[in-house]
Amino acid sequence: MLFGRGGKHKLIPDVSPKKTVEGSIGGTVFCILAMVIFGIIINSIADLRANYIVLIGAGLLASIVSQIGDLCMSVIKRTYGIKDYGKLFPGHGGVLDRFDSVLAVAIVLAALCSFFNFFEVI
Repeated sequence: MLFGRGGKHKLIPDVSPKKTVEGSIGGTVFCILAMVIFGIIINSIADLRANYIVLIGAGLLASIVSQIGDLCMSVIKRTYGIKDYGKLFPGHGGVLDRFDSVLAVAIVLAALCSFFNFFEVI
């Protein structure tokens, strides 16, 4: 493990036994940090000013939606007794398992872009 021995408190063991509360919190923190770092990078390479409040909110929402999307797909897999969605990535749940979170987050971020400015022109 990158930062230790992993989480000890299971998030929803009946749905996804390997996911932990600690991992969920860590994923959320790193998602928010990634959005802030993205803002800093865009500030430095373009004539744009990042709206950090919107980026932090988007990072928080993206992380939550990503985890919910992943858990929903896990429920579907467990309901129908499917271990993997495909054979392209053996042991990783298949291609759809790599993108189930992305599908949910893309819709939410597209909606957020319609209502909020992530960046302002300087």
